[in-house]
Amino acid sequence: MQVANAHGVSAGDIEGKLATQASPKFLFLFPGLVYDYEVYDEAVLQHDMARVVRVYQSRGFFGAHARVAEVRQVSRDHVRVRIVVDEGPATVNRNVTLVGLDGIAPDLAHVANTTAATLLPRGASFDEQAFEKSKDQLKKVFTDRGYAYASVEGQVEVDVGEHAADYGFKFTLGPTSTFGAITFQGLRSTAPHSPGESTIPEAPLRRAMDIKPGEPYSTAAIDAATQALLDLGVFASAQIVPDLPNPPPADHVVPLTVKCEPTRLHQITLGGGVEIDEIKTDVHLLAGWEDHNFLGGLRDFNVQVKPGVVLYPVRIDNIQGPLRPLVEEWTKIELRQPGLFEARTTGFIRPQFNVFPLLVEVDPPSTAPVVGYREVKVPLGVERTFLKKLYVALTYNVQVENPFPYVQSLDPALETIVISYPELLIHLDFRDSAVKPHSGFYLGNSLQVAGGPFGGVASDVRIQPEARAYVPLAKGLTLATRASVGFLWASSYAKDWYTELENSAAIAAEPATASAAQTARSTLTHAMQIMYFRGFFSGGPTSNRGFPLLGVSPHGVIPFLNPATASQQTQFGCDPGSSNFTASRCFLPAGGFSLWELQAEVRADVSGPLSVSGFCEGGDVSPNENDLRFKYLHLTCGAGASYDTPAGPIRVDVGYRIQPLQVLGFPNETAAANRDPVNGIQPTILGIPLAIAIGIGEAF
Repeated sequence: MQVANAHGVSAGDIEGKLATQASPKFLFLFPGLVYDYEVYDEAVLQHDMARVVRVYQSRGFFGAHARVAEVRQVSRDHVRVRIVVDEGPATVNRNVTLVGLDGIAPDLAHVANTTAATLLPRGASFDEQAFEKSKDQLKKVFTDRGYAYASVEGQVEVDVGEHAADYGFKFTLGPTSTFGAITFQGLRSTAPHSPGESTIPEAPLRRAMDIKPGEPYSTAAIDAATQALLDLGVFASAQIVPDLPNPPPADHVVPLTVKCEPTRLHQITLGGGVEIDEIKTDVHLLAGWEDHNFLGGLRDFNVQVKPGVVLYPVRIDNIQGPLRPLVEEWTKIELRQPGLFEARTTGFIRPQFNVFPLLVEVDPPSTAPVVGYREVKVPLGVERTFLKKLYVALTYNVQVENPFPYVQSLDPALETIVISYPELLIHLDFRDSAVKPHSGFYLGNSLQVAGGPFGGVASDVRIQPEARAYVPLAKGLTLATRASVGFLWASSYAKDWYTELENSAAIAAEPATASAAQTARSTLTHAMQIMYFRGFFSGGPTSNRGFPLLGVSPHGVIPFLNPATASQQTQFGCDPGSSNFTASRCFLPAGGFSLWELQAEVRADVSGPLSVSGFCEGGDVSPNENDLRFKYLHLTCGAGASYDTPAGPIRVDVGYRIQPLQVLGFPNETAAANRDPVNGIQPTILGIPLAIAIGIGEAF
């Protein structure tokens, strides 16, 4: 199927509305596999010509014509159809006239006229759908400002000779009104006979709605109240219905009825999973419990526990032992208090207690120590959403990291560290879907200030803004892009991080007998511990998918992950004084101060829940402050597939690192690492510079 001469309307938009369709191909390659062939029908094709003309007329091309130019048999059972369109001249907007606004406040009339001019701008192409939407938007100008009974009639007249469209809107406003009594329906839980299930209390619902009887009527207030009810997490659906009889009552009071469909107030989650990548393989269980009315007041309380075992050293490209299971667990508790301080602000506390191994090496020697951390994180804060799009959260965070040995003994230079910082999160979300976006954009920023008056061992400022955009190329075809930068300015650690990493091999290999060696080792270990929790890393399922987790990062020898003795260091090439010193084995990701990331992906729906994608992405993490190194591209291209589930899309991506475009001026990443080991060398799979990324949800 081909549509020729389509300029004012895209060929894709036309083809999507036709009954005659090209036979689909599985994975865009194999016709007749999974999908049935489309059958050619000449009568249907002739009706499609009328559909093409109607599409053009709805976009202002009232003189458009369409004809079947060619039906060519390309094989015994296949034909190719070519449609030619004669679009004719486009009709553009000319005048917009509003009537029925006599007697209202001049500023309100000005708002109505400005809105109409914005919705139907002079000189823009006529669009039937935009005209229909404009009637609702113009009505809302008045229903948002007290005119509950306002109605709008619209018509358009087309001057065929001038190819211009004139619009007229007639308003019937009725009286200004106020809100009346609020009545709730359907507040009993979906399982009224289950233990603990009860009627949802009205008081917190009224507080969340923030609508008081006697206030001026406003559909904007109704929309905000509806969203506030849904944000409480206790309703599958909520609808606020105004009672607008005809004729209006003498007092002009509009009662509201809130129709609700509650969810279960108590939920139990049980599950499990397997995670495997270039660094580790783990098997875990997942258990959770949630109470949406904890101690009354619609407080939300939930607990999630994820115990697991890391099958060390099994990885995606290594199934050899000896197997040393490493027990880990992740526990998260959250308590949310709606209506804190004011109706739409939610307070929360989210303590976490985690135990996990710090695994950053893709091919660790059997003698290498494995350090674990007991982690306590306590964020306490408030959050609020404005106008459905702007999310703001302010939290105070305390983080404690206590090291312990999984394998071998603990490096004596390791210490328990405490990090304390407030964080401001801001998200502006104009996507059509947060789970599977097809159009729109998203802006976000995280700002953290650690140390100083807030205490802790780390004193720094950390900021990371990002932007995402989604462009619909056709039905089921999306171009998604993401860009992010990050800056970390530290005052209490890693004063000259590049030099410390460059000399880290010598510091780690130096016998810790002299006081100077002890001091150097302790200083390096202290900085490296903090950088693992404050520094920037890139790579993995949500950033650069040609790299393992943490893979894009300045590298160095990590003393507390290095083979313990000099003989072991020599054996595994980690002694900088030996002839077999191997930077790729010894230099591990250590974190950096400056980050940039750029991603682009084309996503295509294939069939039902199955979709595929192709992507290219790059980025860098520098060991220096204020240092965006655009010569360090770390460019990756690859492909992936995802399958929609109730928990979100399950996604598998394979990314290939394009070797001449890792660090400009070097033919491959090995040459760049040989020139400067701080660049690091990345793992390969079967000798190929690629990585496999598995995740839930879209990459961005």
